[in-house]
Amino acid sequence: MSPSVRGRMKQHLCRYSVQNGLRRALTYAALLLGAAVYLLPFLWMVSSSFKDLETVFEYPPTLLPMETLTAERGGKRYKLADYTPPGGQPVRSVLIADQRPGQYRVEPVGAGGPQAREWVAASAVEVRRRIHFRVENYRAAWTAAPFTQFLMNTLIITGLGILGQVLSASLVAFGFARLRWPGRNLLFLVVLATMMLPGEVTMIPTYLIFRRLGWIDTFLPLIVPSFLGGGAFSIFLFRQFFMTLPRELDEAARVDGCSSFAIYWHILMPLCKPILATLAVFSFVANWNDFLTPLIYLNSADKFTLAVGLRFFQGVYNTEMQLLMAASTLVLLPVLLVFFLGQRYFVKSIVLTGIKG
Repeated sequence: MSPSVRGRMKQHLCRYSVQNGLRRALTYAALLLGAAVYLLPFLWMVSSSFKDLETVFEYPPTLLPMETLTAERGGKRYKLADYTPPGGQPVRSVLIADQRPGQYRVEPVGAGGPQAREWVAASAVEVRRRIHFRVENYRAAWTAAPFTQFLMNTLIITGLGILGQVLSASLVAFGFARLRWPGRNLLFLVVLATMMLPGEVTMIPTYLIFRRLGWIDTFLPLIVPSFLGGGAFSIFLFRQFFMTLPRELDEAARVDGCSSFAIYWHILMPLCKPILATLAVFSFVANWNDFLTPLIYLNSADKFTLAVGLRFFQGVYNTEMQLLMAASTLVLLPVLLVFFLGQRYFVKSIVLTGIKG
């Protein structure tokens, strides 16, 4: 190869590497920007959980929880501030005694009193603040309502919901994926078609059925449906995963005398750890965060779940926003923990589910 050709190849490679590096940098910048946009509400929720009620609604909002410094005088507490007088005079420490649009009424910190107060421009006054995390909001939020009982109720509903959804959906999907019977594909299309039916359409008929059965104000309407198929989406994921497994496993097991249920339980289910973890995460998030269903079927406060229990902070005239944000953060923590622990299986199952149809 001549030196000129080698030089041109090096130039092309350098140009390609620069373009590729620039493209990757722009891609990562766009992803970081999108992630920041989606993270802002979450960060505001966490930040508000450490604030007091006054600073939650301040404008412009701040991500770090800030506390206004105060000083006591005459049995009253006043905001502490720095006042910059006009004419280049030195900055003075003052107390804010009153305020009106565009002005503050201040008095000196050292020797003050009503006789020393004066109205000054608000632009010349800077209220002293410091970063302060009000951890006591979490303790107050948890004790403001019977959240321990709500937690136990949520754990019962979520645990049984996961168990029922995984078992019933895998069993139904096994019938669609591994057994041969007439009308199998048509019935599977009917099952998938139910995903296009909004839950609001069947809400009233379902409620009437559960009321006739006497299940209102019990956990049964929240648990039993999970054992009746697990939902079309769960069945679809399990079926697609089962179809990626070689049928030689079934044939070898039948030669050894295994029944269909034995093949399902002893041969295929041990190979389904990724999809089991994925559906467990989906089911956990759905049952843990479910608000509408418990709100409809549960009437007694001692049966409420965590999602419904958050309404205790919403009053008719006001809302303890800082306590609501603290309780919401506590409720969200298990969801984040489960997702991060199961994301490895989650990604693997999604990749394998679409291999064969």
